[in-house]
Amino acid sequence: MPKGYWIARVDVRDAEGYKDYVAAAKPAFERFGGKFLARGGEHEKAEGPGRARNVIIEFESLAAAHECYHSPEYQRAVAIRQKVADGEIVLVEGV
Repeated sequence: MPKGYWIARVDVRDAEGYKDYVAAAKPAFERFGGKFLARGGEHEKAEGPGRARNVIIEFESLAAAHECYHSPEYQRAVAIRQKVADGEIVLVEGV
């Protein structure tokens, strides 16, 4: 079965507030087996405007990635993140 991935691109406006998001999101990632493959770090904008923070999270399937995003645990974290950061998240099936 193909893996599922979250690809997130984020500009953090409030670094202290973002720590609250990270703590709130952790239970969802643990529950659904999210494995961080990239979490911030150095990057190069090859095309397009880009964002300051880029994250890739692997799940056992696209269904697990979807369930994690839509879980009550993660939706509580979303409410925090949207107050302190701007960005996009896409859920992608692997090959």
